[in-house]
Amino acid sequence: MPPYFNDACDGTHDPQLRSWVGDASGHADFPIQNLPLGVFRPRGAEPQAGIAIGDHILSIPALLDAGLLEGDALTAGRAAAQGPTLNPLLELGAPCRQALRAAVSRLLAEGSPQRPNLLHLAADCELLLPAHVGDYTDFYAGIHHALNVGRLFRPDNPLLPNYKWVPIGYHGRSSSLRPSGAPVRRPHGQRKLPDEPVPTFGPARHLDFELELGVWIGPGNRLGEPIAIDAAEGSIAGYGLLNDWSARDLQSWEYQPLGPFLAKSFQTTVSPWIITPEALAPFRQPQLPRSTEDPQPLPYLLSDSDQRSGALNVALEVFLLTDAMRQAGLAPQRITASHAESLYWTPAQLVTHHASNGCNLCAGDLLGTGTISSADPTGYGSLLEITRSGRQPLRLASGEERRFLEDGDEVILRARASRVGFVSIGFGACRAVVTPAYNEGGNACHA
Repeated sequence: MPPYFNDACDGTHDPQLRSWVGDASGHADFPIQNLPLGVFRPRGAEPQAGIAIGDHILSIPALLDAGLLEGDALTAGRAAAQGPTLNPLLELGAPCRQALRAAVSRLLAEGSPQRPNLLHLAADCELLLPAHVGDYTDFYAGIHHALNVGRLFRPDNPLLPNYKWVPIGYHGRSSSLRPSGAPVRRPHGQRKLPDEPVPTFGPARHLDFELELGVWIGPGNRLGEPIAIDAAEGSIAGYGLLNDWSARDLQSWEYQPLGPFLAKSFQTTVSPWIITPEALAPFRQPQLPRSTEDPQPLPYLLSDSDQRSGALNVALEVFLLTDAMRQAGLAPQRITASHAESLYWTPAQLVTHHASNGCNLCAGDLLGTGTISSADPTGYGSLLEITRSGRQPLRLASGEERRFLEDGDEVILRARASRVGFVSIGFGACRAVVTPAYNEGGNACHA
């Protein structure tokens, strides 16, 4: 076994560990070293808490019924089984979550008694949102995205003065969050292009995706009490993928002076599995150093430990599958490859700043990091950047072109954490197909 990367690593990360669940070994996303948390609905049954292992889902209620949990793991299992969401489990915090992970790792390990009756085939189940999201906040922490967008609209001043001092964010719409696989309906709204004399109302013409990580909140804070930077990691229950769908033509007309509104609130797609901090322990890395010309974070946002290991070694990809590609039997085409190290602020800094004014975060709240683009054009995290706001169309291997998304297009986000000496883990897919807008009579209409 290689030396553990940090003190948070333990036997659950052992690269020699194998599971009696045959398809878990070598699985692209869910080997036994991952064990993410989620909520699923077996065919003909009610939603329940589960843990992904290979192509299967381990039922937490079934673990309880079999009497296979004890101590803090039992406490965690009972919390997870309280209802159709994981909020009670997330609220418990790290010790119970870690105990559940360790117990499940032992139960699923090769050499332990095989209990296939505890498993469901994932393909036969519906994956749901893992938590009831009371509040959703989207940040703007991807500095290359901020620079790229700024250069498109403010060539002489791409970054506003506050960007390198304060994590920028806006309050999103939690009611329109949907799990991976749910279609996204093209929204209506006011749109006005520069060459149009007056705005019109109708379906968005410039629909876009945004590649982001989601940060799930665990134990929160009381109203009026901030979260210190060194305590912020304890408030993070896990991570996922997030697609912050954006109607760029609506956004450009409405965003001043108060920021995003209807251009963002129509839907946000979230991957269904919570990848826990414990699973990601081997894949922590130092935050990239800032330029000597950049200001250091203010003291409330600065922690030596967070700077040493607060960033994530997670590679990100976006794939596009058009309707024509689907009809021709072609595979989705990768259109971007980015990395989480491009975030200017760490997840802990986002949490700390969010609560710094006394705002109370609650278990199950969701934070988006903002679009994660790399400095290289091959890693731009939105079509707005890839096509330079539609001026340079993306040419696909199928012969098609895209300036922005068309009806029938499917966007698929994927992520993978890796480090030499450890088993890589994935996040599962975050995907959705764009469907036509509706007119007032309830029939499909087109831009």
